[in-house]
Amino acid sequence: HAGDEIAVFTQARLPQVYRDAGAFDRRAFLADQGIHLQATLRSSKLLAKIGTLPPSLRTRLARVRTRLRETLDAQFPGAPKVAGILRAMLLGDRSFVEREESLDFQKTGTFHVLVVAGLHIGALAVFLIWLSRKLRFPPSISTALFLVCLASYVAVVEQRAPVLRAGLMAAIVVIGGFFYRRLELLNSAALAALLLLIANPTLLRDTSFQLSFLAIGCIAGIGVPWIDERVQPYVRALRHWRDVSRDRSYTPRMTQLRLDIRDGMRLCGSIFPANLTTRAQDATARFVGAGFRIAELFVLSVILQVGMSPLMAGSFHRISLLGPLANLVAVPLVGIIVPLGLFSLATGLIVPPLGRALGYPLAWLVSLQSSAVSWFANLGHSSYRIPGPPGWIALAFFAALIAVALILRLGTSRNRWLFPVTLAFLATTTLVIATYPFRPQATRDALEATVLDVGQGDSILVVSPKGSTLLIDGGGAFQGFRGRQEHSGPDPGEDAVSAYLWSRGIRKLDAVALTHAHQDHVGGLTAVLQNFQVSRLLLGRETTAPAMIHLKELAAKLNVPVEYETDRKLFNWDGVEVEILWPHAAPEDVAPLAKNNDSLVVRLRYKERTMLLPGDAEKQVEYTMLNEDDLSALHADVLKVGHHGSKNSTMPEFLSAVNPQIAIISAGDENPYGHPSPELLSRLEDSKVRILRTDQQGAVQILTDGHTIHVNCFVACDPPLVELSRMQAPDDHQRNQ
Repeated sequence: HAGDEIAVFTQARLPQVYRDAGAFDRRAFLADQGIHLQATLRSSKLLAKIGTLPPSLRTRLARVRTRLRETLDAQFPGAPKVAGILRAMLLGDRSFVEREESLDFQKTGTFHVLVVAGLHIGALAVFLIWLSRKLRFPPSISTALFLVCLASYVAVVEQRAPVLRAGLMAAIVVIGGFFYRRLELLNSAALAALLLLIANPTLLRDTSFQLSFLAIGCIAGIGVPWIDERVQPYVRALRHWRDVSRDRSYTPRMTQLRLDIRDGMRLCGSIFPANLTTRAQDATARFVGAGFRIAELFVLSVILQVGMSPLMAGSFHRISLLGPLANLVAVPLVGIIVPLGLFSLATGLIVPPLGRALGYPLAWLVSLQSSAVSWFANLGHSSYRIPGPPGWIALAFFAALIAVALILRLGTSRNRWLFPVTLAFLATTTLVIATYPFRPQATRDALEATVLDVGQGDSILVVSPKGSTLLIDGGGAFQGFRGRQEHSGPDPGEDAVSAYLWSRGIRKLDAVALTHAHQDHVGGLTAVLQNFQVSRLLLGRETTAPAMIHLKELAAKLNVPVEYETDRKLFNWDGVEVEILWPHAAPEDVAPLAKNNDSLVVRLRYKERTMLLPGDAEKQVEYTMLNEDDLSALHADVLKVGHHGSKNSTMPEFLSAVNPQIAIISAGDENPYGHPSPELLSRLEDSKVRILRTDQQGAVQILTDGHTIHVNCFVACDPPLVELSRMQAPDDHQRNQ
């Protein structure tokens, strides 16, 4: 528990990081949370408690947090999904929200519901203010009680940027109200940001800080003025609609509205019995008022979706089309779930049976919210993934956003021509961000093969001289040793491969090929198929392996045609000669398990230069190809070394036949298999082959115009750009690098 001193026997490592352009920096992400090392504990016997530190405020808060989480779990023993969502909504712990459920909230633009922030703090604040009024506390006691409850909640939830921002703003507003000051929302947000940045200036680069204050800026700078000018006059006109003497205080349009309301209410009187007329009229007025409130929420949601689009596209690469509609359901439910959930949690600490009783309506509300979000998420084209906008578009967008806010502050009536022009410019930049109409980054009239760093796995992006794209494999999270599933890592398909493709401005892949259905090759393709428009999926030998079955089912769901590339194919691809050297198998020849030796072996030839990509093929396949083929047909200038540099691949005879000048090894840093093998490295060095490794150089890009080959690495090669015609055998310093 928090505060315990422990000793563990394990191998600690730095968190995994992918050395690719645009890749998610998990190491920095964890460092911001105070996590600097990771390890796998293979047995509880390797852990021992050696003492307990003197209790501190931090450990006490951590233990309170643990107690609350345990109480929440105990209230929903048969509904772990409900408990997981409530952990997120009430206590800021998203660890137990299932991936598919979390993805639904992301697709619908309602993920903020799972992040304790302004919405949750606001619901708690409204509840506390209502409670203090019902109990008729004097202002001083109400304010003190509010601040104590708020500070306690923020401390327990943990001090993250959205929580601190919302807590500070709520405290500023309540303190200002105590001194009879009506505070401006935008100023309150600015003061909260200033206090946080004084305490920690590095928050300025924190994504959650940026999103949190951009959201409140959109609400306070655009949403509130727009609603005050366009919606609130109608809401105010509904008040005391029966009082004719108040009509003179309204504008002619609002006065006409009040007259129309009275005419409509007279119609109600002719329909309902006399004793029900008043109630029917009041209900109708409340219904119309609720309609305006829904309109306000919809407008705020649209403004937030538009205002946050550059950061959402840049940081999360997602555009949600149904966010405003989904929020109409999700947000009001938060206003009920948060107060009821906190009350149920507090009751459960004191009287557990009563807490469990309150859990029944709470579970129903959470299930209703999840079902609604899932329904919106499963509607066709509810959201899509997209590359982040170029910097100049983002700057133009924010300039337009600020201009709209300034004009609304000054009043649109004073700027009748400027406001629509600025609004049109904002709409145009938003459309550009949402559609990304730019061409992908590619070198024309050159063949490119980029071996990505996906940890212990393979993923290669091939771009033809005309810009067509082929992705071979997608990497995959390490799932543990055979028979032991206690370890699973991040998803390189999302964090590395997709991120790299987005950094190149790629939205569509002309083809995705799978060499064989092992986890370190197929695991990341789920994210790739979901994130990009894939024209076709190319497979090698058919297998009944679960990973292959899952991939084909996903392809069918996404309407991606599946083709099989076996039995020696030779075809022209935008001027590149593509030859499938292995496997020799008919599509109806189904293997029960995925095997390394069923890997697709692909040879690319562009004019005078060739590349060989053998997947995980081992020595048996190599010797078979040596016996079947003319040895000159195996020659390649660039070899992607087979099976991550295993000692059972790239045998001396095969290496001699290929005779490459560049060898690229795709392997994970400190992987459990010891790849690349010292024997393999010795073979390559003896053959005077230039060695490049993804675990050292990161992504390795090979670019050729058909005559000269250029090499570029994410972590600088030595030299960073190399022409093949000028290359010499690497010296000892280069080998060490």
